[in-house]
Amino acid sequence: MSQSLRHKSPAAPPRTRSPRITWRTLLAAKGAAFTMPFAIGFVILFILPIIYAVVQSLYAVKSSGLGLSGNQTVFVGLDNFVAAATDLRFWESMGRVAVFACIQVPIKLAVSLLLALGLDYLKGRVVAGLRIGLLVPYMIPGIVGTLVWIYLYSPDIGPLTEFGKFFSLDWNFLSEAMMWPSIGNLLTWDSIGFNMLIIYASLQAISPELFEAARLDGASEARIAFSIKVPFVRAALVLTGMLSIIGLLQIFAEPLLFRSFVPEVVTKDYTPTLMIFNQAFDANNYNYAAALSLIFAAVIATVSYLYYKFTNKPEA
Repeated sequence: MSQSLRHKSPAAPPRTRSPRITWRTLLAAKGAAFTMPFAIGFVILFILPIIYAVVQSLYAVKSSGLGLSGNQTVFVGLDNFVAAATDLRFWESMGRVAVFACIQVPIKLAVSLLLALGLDYLKGRVVAGLRIGLLVPYMIPGIVGTLVWIYLYSPDIGPLTEFGKFFSLDWNFLSEAMMWPSIGNLLTWDSIGFNMLIIYASLQAISPELFEAARLDGASEARIAFSIKVPFVRAALVLTGMLSIIGLLQIFAEPLLFRSFVPEVVTKDYTPTLMIFNQAFDANNYNYAAALSLIFAAVIATVSYLYYKFTNKPEA
């Protein structure tokens, strides 16, 4: 018995199963690979600049001693944020743009909705032509479109001024009283095609049977449009409204170009983005500009969240 135990070979260690890659794992890896370009771009173009802005906002450039030894970058903590929160020029520009957005966004959405309803009512090749024609202003670069409209608004060579004189109208589109209506007209012309296309696509998803049933019940086309079509495109209106609010709050290119023609009307702090730009590249106060941009980003995020929360409610 002892001899048999002595010469018995030791038991072999249990085999460990290698992890098997399932088909679902391969599909998940394939999907992740498709998102990698976006994820890398998002990190490089958004996450890293935000982190850099946060770091920059915690410092300030100050002169040491009598200023003979040059400037030094010192840690100041939240001093830049405190200065930005109490800067009346920044909040005045914010309020100026907010009032403009409250007036401009409803006008833009109403015009886009009416155009989408009109295209949905029309049939045939005329719809394709009108759709492309309304989308052309959106495809034009913003700077080019702004320069064209500045030429049209020019009191010296612009055709709109001569058109007003023909009807005895003495208007100046570049004056202080007309500056916001001029910018609003430009932005409406530029973006109604994009908003119209989103709303029109939502209209195409509605079942035609609803319209036929409504017509059999004696509903007019106007009643069908505002009682059936408009409620069905509510989600599209919420989306376009939120995009319009975000775009108007951070308006930059248009005031910047208008300022080159009428600097006495469009000041350095006319809009928040214009003030941030001048603080960074005119006053060379990058740290304070970083603090302003972070506060401005927080305001836009808060406004967008509140707008989406109160407008995107499920229907009963």
